[in-house]
Amino acid sequence: MKVRYFILLCFTVIFSACNESNSKTVDGSDSTVSKQADSPEILYSFAFVGCNRVDRHDTDKKEATDASTANLSALKRIYTDISNLERQPELFFFLGDLVLGESTLENLDSQLEAWVKLYTNKSFSAISDSSIEMVAVPGNHEMLTYADHGIPNHSEWPLQGATAIWMKHMQPFLPSDREYISGLDSLINQATFSFVRNHIGFIVMNTDTYNAPTKENPYGLEGIIPLQWISDKVKAYQADESIEHIFVLGHKPYYVGGQPQTGHKGLPQGPELWPLLQEHQVLAMLSAHEHDYQRMQPQGEGTYQIIAGNGGSPYGGATFFGYTIINILSNGEVELQSKGFDIGEPYYQAVPENKMTVRDSTILSWTKNANSYVK
Repeated sequence: MKVRYFILLCFTVIFSACNESNSKTVDGSDSTVSKQADSPEILYSFAFVGCNRVDRHDTDKKEATDASTANLSALKRIYTDISNLERQPELFFFLGDLVLGESTLENLDSQLEAWVKLYTNKSFSAISDSSIEMVAVPGNHEMLTYADHGIPNHSEWPLQGATAIWMKHMQPFLPSDREYISGLDSLINQATFSFVRNHIGFIVMNTDTYNAPTKENPYGLEGIIPLQWISDKVKAYQADESIEHIFVLGHKPYYVGGQPQTGHKGLPQGPELWPLLQEHQVLAMLSAHEHDYQRMQPQGEGTYQIIAGNGGSPYGGATFFGYTIINILSNGEVELQSKGFDIGEPYYQAVPENKMTVRDSTILSWTKNANSYVK
């Protein structure tokens, strides 16, 4: 959130106060005594969530999933609730782990194909028949494979060819006007890109970019991002006077439970990435991966880490499945709401009796947020 907008907001408040102090009715009474301030208008809105795939032991349960390996009951409920909002968001980010994947190219190919068919089925996904722009972001379950190579604390490795499979199926869910890495590295970096909507700069990261085996790392490394390109784009957006807010998005977070993570839970390059976000006033990094909802300001003020990995995958900290929405308001504020319903037993059970309600709501202030989130 850029400083010049705080100045503009202060000027607006002072100007309005002066006008109100001079506002009188014909009999000399103050016309503003009982007047309530109008609620700010939502200028732009976007939703995000990740981690909807079922557990690998539940893929054969018809009540849980189909060929897509998505948690059907949770996914349909999220789609339905978003489409039924009085004011639909303009944009919806699906932040990875759409499918179980994480095995072979053949499985990834068939599961993503089934996921797209599910999304385009209007009786299942009302969003597909709306004007909401869907943007898909890959997660580790789309980009990696699982293997025991006898290396302690390592079981997931880059899956060569996964990016091509992702692009084959998910091209319709990528902005046509996006900017992305060109040159020799363009083929493996297609899932990292940026675009602008309504004076908002979005920088989308593939947080498991493919990297080839080396002598030091014979199976490659997980959690790698094209850091230099992301850094250059953050700086360019911050310097652009037309861009009011910057958001960085990717499947894996850097902070989990308030603690930095450079292993499987997070990003090896997080120690370089996070100070960049803070310095250049990126309002928030939006992630999933952790099967939970978390909101934090790791430095006590400034950039937020928001995790919305509560889309339907099991065995995390989440007590509710749902999604998070961010509203850009006409008064210059940025509002966040997390909505969800209590998880059933088992986790893939449809629970219409468990109401979808707001679980967290706040204004994303750049200074220390007095409204802390407690699960």
